[in-house]
Amino acid sequence: MLKRSFYFLVVSLGSALLPVLCFAEPFSIEQVMSAPFPYGLTSASHAPRVAWVFDNKGERNIWIADPPDFVSRQITHYKGDDGQAIASLKLTPDGKTLVYARGSEINKEGTSANPASLTKMPKQQAWAVNVSGPAAAGRFLGDVGCNEEGCEDLQISPDGKYVVWAGKKHLWIAPTDGKRKAEQLDELAGETNTPRWSPDGKRIAFRSNRKDHSFVAVLDLATKKITYLAPTTNRDANPVWSPDSKQLAFIRQPGIEFKRPLIPELPRPWALWIADAQTGEGRELFQGGHAMEDSLPLFAFESLKFTDAGHIIFASEKDGRNHLYSIAATGGTPQLLTPGDFDVEEVVLSADKRSILFTSNQNDVDRRHIWRVNATGGEPQALTDGETIEWNPLETSDGNTVLCLGSTGTSPAMPYRLTSSGRELIAKHTIPADFPSAQLVTPRQVLFKSEDGLEIHGQLFTPKNQTGRGPALIFTHGGPIRQMLLGFHYMEYYHNAYAMNQYLASKGYTVLSVNYRLGIMYGRAFREPPKSVWRGASEYQDVVAGAKYLQTLDNVDPQRLGLWGGSYGGFLTAMGLARNSDIFKAGVDFHGVHDWAVFLPMWAAEAEAKDADVAPDIKEARELAFKSSPVASIANWRSPVLFVHGDDDRNVPFQQTTDLVEKLRNQKVVFEELIFPDEIHDLLRWNDWVRAYGATAEFFDRKLAASGERQ
Repeated sequence: MLKRSFYFLVVSLGSALLPVLCFAEPFSIEQVMSAPFPYGLTSASHAPRVAWVFDNKGERNIWIADPPDFVSRQITHYKGDDGQAIASLKLTPDGKTLVYARGSEINKEGTSANPASLTKMPKQQAWAVNVSGPAAAGRFLGDVGCNEEGCEDLQISPDGKYVVWAGKKHLWIAPTDGKRKAEQLDELAGETNTPRWSPDGKRIAFRSNRKDHSFVAVLDLATKKITYLAPTTNRDANPVWSPDSKQLAFIRQPGIEFKRPLIPELPRPWALWIADAQTGEGRELFQGGHAMEDSLPLFAFESLKFTDAGHIIFASEKDGRNHLYSIAATGGTPQLLTPGDFDVEEVVLSADKRSILFTSNQNDVDRRHIWRVNATGGEPQALTDGETIEWNPLETSDGNTVLCLGSTGTSPAMPYRLTSSGRELIAKHTIPADFPSAQLVTPRQVLFKSEDGLEIHGQLFTPKNQTGRGPALIFTHGGPIRQMLLGFHYMEYYHNAYAMNQYLASKGYTVLSVNYRLGIMYGRAFREPPKSVWRGASEYQDVVAGAKYLQTLDNVDPQRLGLWGGSYGGFLTAMGLARNSDIFKAGVDFHGVHDWAVFLPMWAAEAEAKDADVAPDIKEARELAFKSSPVASIANWRSPVLFVHGDDDRNVPFQQTTDLVEKLRNQKVVFEELIFPDEIHDLLRWNDWVRAYGATAEFFDRKLAASGERQ
């Protein structure tokens, strides 16, 4: 068995054995990943100022822009690719102070990520910095230490004087001026999270998670009294205040039931409730129903909004698509706001809280555009269209300007403001001069049928000026509830992956990015197909269908197909190599899942109760989960593979790769490894992405060369 690290390969093999693929390499992986990635675009509620984070080659800093020209300027000045993320960026209502979390969530051992392998462990902390005045590194507000991906949730009081957050299973509060240390607000049982200030600033609503059930509650800051809202055995979550601070809307799901069978796919019932913040008395506003399509929609929590028009906005997939509905706070029949054959993703309130800004793929299934609709109904209005992509919309406090983040097929993500003639870049001169936009290819939307007849969407990257047949690759995204687009993606992980596919195309690879079933924006039935994931992995047939499509192309050598992907895409990469080494001659597996059976105890409700009996079909479920995993087909695995994994992964246990490596070693399958000590699932350091992608391209260059050159 041949086992080599990336560096060993570079040093020992050098460049003499690298195949020439008929294409000169016009740009480097560093160049195509050199543009700063913007995220977290936010605005002040009483000042027309916006702010966002730029991740510039791993150096993350906060930028702001003001009307009328929205000329951007940098506020914080952190240095180096240190792997310390910035999240939950907020502006005080007057726009004078920025509050944010820095550092990653904690793992099971209670430590934040340390991808730079510092001798002193970093911490996840809350910080504040003034927008104007003497330059400063900011002021420390307190430790956060929340415990799951994306858990950072800093909330600023309506007067801008305090910030509250959830961490270490409780709520914490600190003054934004940093003059007093953070104080713990509660000592309740379970885990307290999702704090939400009342508009009058007198109370904080939150969720109290008790594992098999949960409550929505209100803390009165003056009296320290806690009021539970219509408490039951159900699981309540996501409190949203009414504009007058008198009521809260929230989502209710049934409590945990033990000994439920695992294999049958069951509906997930839910209801929309409203309660009096003072008395705690509540009532049901909307019942989702009990059919599969009535299940809790994917974007339920993000979509719930209490408007100034006396209506509550919520999402439902009862017609098979994720759409927005409006219901009066007093009750009645919900009104469909977004009819059509498309899905709604992001939802935000306008400045006056009487209309909704949302993103969808209406009329452009593999892109995103921004729309506006009145909270009480009416025809939705498209604010953007064409061959661009937009996300993270917001309106300035004066209601005069809509801003967003956006990209195209050849230009990376950047902040924009919308104008009557389109969109205008507001962070000028931030894209490096040598970013290779002119050398990138515009991916083409392709459609092909899977074995069972399901239509699958893909994005095809065809090398420029190609002559003859060349190697080709399948790329599969992670999630799996994701969608790759016809341009740079709105998530940094997939923005990087899109850049990598461009780089591979520049080296002569035809790349097909497959939006396999389980992904979003093609309807609920596509996202939740039968016999998928550990219940049968039906989505794998879409990967094979993509390979068969590639084999029909005149510019593709059918004998030189590979595949790559991360997370769920890593799972599908391993599936391709295990089940079809006859089709896929090489693969690169980024932190993939390899044995579903290991995860079953985490998913079973019984895991929440120490003495509960296991699910009645646990034996059958384990067998099915194993058969739906790459490890079940290890005897058929022949093709070489490169594994890329960080050993502090909090999403996919590192042991998933350790176990598969040993199984391949026993089968004498050629494998290589690029392991990042102390890195997490979504690599935090830019340099680690560059190394990983460089190793990926170099691996494919060797393994998918012409047969006489293959190493």
